[in-house]
Amino acid sequence: MRIRMATWVTNLQDHIVKGLEAVEAAAPPDGEHSPATFFRDHWIRPSGGEGSSCVLSGGRVFEKAGVNVSIVEGKLSKAAQAQMRNDHDSIPLSDEPLPYFATGVSIVIHPRNPHAPTTHLNYRYFELADPKNPGGEPLAWWFGGGADLTPNYFYKEDAVHFHQTLKDACDKHSEAYYPAYKKWCDKYFYLPHRGETRGIGGIFFDDLTTSSPIHADKKPSADEIFEFVKSASSAFLPAYIPLVQRRHPQKYDDLQRRWQLVRRGRYVEFNLLYDRGTKFGLNIPGARVESILMSLPEVARWEYMTPLGAQGSGTPEEELINVLKTTHDWIK
Repeated sequence: MRIRMATWVTNLQDHIVKGLEAVEAAAPPDGEHSPATFFRDHWIRPSGGEGSSCVLSGGRVFEKAGVNVSIVEGKLSKAAQAQMRNDHDSIPLSDEPLPYFATGVSIVIHPRNPHAPTTHLNYRYFELADPKNPGGEPLAWWFGGGADLTPNYFYKEDAVHFHQTLKDACDKHSEAYYPAYKKWCDKYFYLPHRGETRGIGGIFFDDLTTSSPIHADKKPSADEIFEFVKSASSAFLPAYIPLVQRRHPQKYDDLQRRWQLVRRGRYVEFNLLYDRGTKFGLNIPGARVESILMSLPEVARWEYMTPLGAQGSGTPEEELINVLKTTHDWIK
C-alpha cells in the first residue's frame, strides 16, 4: 500500500500543478501581474525519505499556492507514540521506537482576488512496523485527509458547489462518509479563541482503517479505502476551480483587500495554534520547515479591535462572520 499511495499522491501533485498553471495562463491580463508557474523543489530527507515542494508566488490568479508531496520514514519515539495515541488509538504501546512510514499530499491556495476563496487539501497514509519484523504486516496503518474552503466573502452557491462535489465523491463508496466527515471538518477547523470556524468546511477524517467505527455495518478492505481516498482527492479540482473562475474577474477595492488580509490572519492563527499536521511536522527530527510552513500566506494582517465585520454593521464582512459563528448544512 505504501508504494501505491506514494505513486498516487505524486501523480496527483503533477495533475493539480498543471491544472492551476492552466488557470493562471488563461487569466486575462491585468496590467500588473504576469501568469506564474510553479517552482519545483525536490528534496531528500537525510534521516530517510524524500519529497517535492511545488510553490507558486505572485500570479495573476493565485497570490500564493503550494502543492507538496512527502514520502518519509523513520522511528517514532516512545514519547511521540504517546502523543500520537491521543488522536490515533490504533497505535500500540511499545517501549522501543517504532519504524514508521508516511506519505501524503498537502495543498493550500491563496487567491489574489478577495472574492475567491482560499482552499486546503491533505490526504495521507501512515503505517507503523514491528521493529522485530519491519518488512512484515504493519502493526497499525490508517488513511487521513480531507479538503475545506475558507472564503473572505460569503457566496452560498460556492459553498453548495464545493460540498456537493465532495459529497458525490464520498457517496460512490459509502453514504455514511459525507455527513460524518463534514461534521468532523466543522469541529476540527474551529478557532475557540475567536468563537468561529476557519471557513465553511468540507470533509475531514483521520485514523481510517477497515475497523473504523464508521464501517460497523460492512468492513471494507484496505484497497476499497484507498479507492475512496483516490475519489475524494480527485474531486478537488472540480470542486474548487469553478469557484476561482467565477470570482477572479470580480472587481474589488482597498477595503476588501484589507479584509482579505485580516481573514488571512485568522488562517495563520489556526495553522500555528491548532493544526495537528503543523505541530507533528515541526516536532519530527530533521523537519523541513519550509515545506511545513508553505501553507501560510505571504501577506496577512492583524488589526487591534478591527471595525471590519462588526456586529450591526450590516456589511458583507459581518455576513461572513455570522456564517462562521455556527455550522450549516449546505446540501438539503
